[in-house]
Amino acid sequence: MSGFSPDWLALREPADHAARNPQVLAAVGSTFAGRQSLAVVDLGCGAGSNLRGSYSALPVRQHWTLVDADSRLLSVARRKLAEWADAAQEQGEELVLRKDDKTLTVDFRQADLNKELEWVLGWQPDLVTAAALFDLASARWLERFAASLVSMRLPLYTVLTYDGRESWEPTHADDQRMLAAFHHHQRSDKGFGPAAGPDATEALAQAFRKAGTAVTVGESPWQLGAGQPDLIRELAAGIAAAVAETGHVAPEAIAGWLEAKRSAASVRVGHQDLWARPV
Repeated sequence: MSGFSPDWLALREPADHAARNPQVLAAVGSTFAGRQSLAVVDLGCGAGSNLRGSYSALPVRQHWTLVDADSRLLSVARRKLAEWADAAQEQGEELVLRKDDKTLTVDFRQADLNKELEWVLGWQPDLVTAAALFDLASARWLERFAASLVSMRLPLYTVLTYDGRESWEPTHADDQRMLAAFHHHQRSDKGFGPAAGPDATEALAQAFRKAGTAVTVGESPWQLGAGQPDLIRELAAGIAAAVAETGHVAPEAIAGWLEAKRSAASVRVGHQDLWARPV
């Protein structure tokens, strides 16, 4: 689960933070409200956006372990977190940050979540989290992941899992054909077997509920408009490139759709946040 460019992650970060479901985040925060410290493992951390979007709801002292298969993104995360913090200090391999009233100690670890999942979860954090990750995983891997968390009684907070819903303005005659082809691409193998794509949140929720875990799900859609033309253009280009790989839509039709969407007035892209905790 790598291959995302730092530029794309930086472009989408403000939209990700704005979309995050406040009720789900508040439920996570209230669970740990009596704590002075918290250990968090962030899976598929990318450039560290999930930490920046979550830290304010968590206790005053936090230890984050950022995990990604891409060593380049781990380096970007270290740099961007140091720039974002009010103060930053290297402490061995860890980075100690001061932000608002919080102290965050962060370490960075490269790991393959397909081969090393149990090793990562074996660090026994207080909280496991991820952002925009699980739609890339297969249903079988999600079942394995949920079973591992349940067996260790670890809670999960995950945000911005794609749910398959898109609405563009203005509309285009090929919107539905493009969306169907994009969903086909979303379900292709991303290194973990056929990906769950838009069904990922429901697959996770079912696995946790069957095990008696309390689950809260909330919508976290991107609402992009006139203030985000660059993100709209890059989103459209990414969709067009994915559709082209499927061969389900003729190149000239893809080109016509992309030309129209580059100047779209707005787009809503559906995501879901999930909070699962042992009871």
